[in-house]
Amino acid sequence: MSHPSPYGLHRVIEPSGALPQTARKVDNSTDIYSNEILVDVEILNITSASFARLKTEHGHDEAALAAAVMEIVGERGKYQDPVLGSGGMLVGTVEMIGTDLEGAIDLQTGTRIATMVSLTATPLKIDRVRRINMATDQVWVEGKAVLFEKGIFARLPDDLPDPISLAVMDVAGAPAMVARMVNAGDVVLVMGGGKAGLLCLHEARKRTGVTGRTIVVEYSADRCREIEELGLADDVVQADATRPVEVMEIIQRLTHGRMADFTINVVNIENSEMACVLSTNDRGTIFFYNTATSFTRAALGAESVGKPVNMLIGNGFVPGHDQITFQILRENGGLRRLFEKIYLKS
Repeated sequence: MSHPSPYGLHRVIEPSGALPQTARKVDNSTDIYSNEILVDVEILNITSASFARLKTEHGHDEAALAAAVMEIVGERGKYQDPVLGSGGMLVGTVEMIGTDLEGAIDLQTGTRIATMVSLTATPLKIDRVRRINMATDQVWVEGKAVLFEKGIFARLPDDLPDPISLAVMDVAGAPAMVARMVNAGDVVLVMGGGKAGLLCLHEARKRTGVTGRTIVVEYSADRCREIEELGLADDVVQADATRPVEVMEIIQRLTHGRMADFTINVVNIENSEMACVLSTNDRGTIFFYNTATSFTRAALGAESVGKPVNMLIGNGFVPGHDQITFQILRENGGLRRLFEKIYLKS
């Protein structure tokens, strides 16, 4: 290739012609091309679904988990879960900017950033895993990453701790889509009360207003209690998202048969598609942000029960999603304190 591609095609090793995100292996050399940015990596925030799978396979053995992460990156030149295909995001410091980009982008060496393109599309080399926070899916490393010309990033805000910024950036597309799609008076169903679910609940309450309704379905009793204490939802339902009929009957009762106008799936397990389909009204929309989603199950399942719902595929990028998500933590002191409790543990 005579000129390096803005999309990173020159980094693809196999298969030929693939984009970096879909490639099985990419070149993770730290000798950057003229249109690339080299980042000194500090923290990886692996997707919840991928980290849950790793813990199922390796238990809570930190050494085994570190070895698994190193193995994936060593084989692929990037972090991409070999089963689920998901990745995550990273925090680091800009170490070098390619000559073609100097002056062309508003970025300087020494700037601390969170990448907003998936680790599945980011060449990554890890020298050492320093430690792992089992509760937050965050991995502290020594390593380097390469950001392409078309890669997106966010400067870390001065008023939020880095682990929290990274955690919320990993799911920023979810609350931003709520901000885009939800209207006053809507019934919004959030399936899953993890970090993405918490952020979506805040944004949904703001967008639906006093005439709308927010409902969350969460498996953990402890998280349900935290959501109630924070006042993030009108209805907090402790239920199993893999039992669709049971969930549907609860939503039907709570909404007096109206069902949800907008449903967002942010659980981190498989087989939650039909609970969303059955709980959404025929004119409603489902946003599948869960990376464990089977779109075959969702599409054929909706067809099998005669539900003409609209379905959106989770896109991690929505213009302005970083600022929308940072603003949620500035607006909601209780939610910020919960995130600090979770993500600032040593």
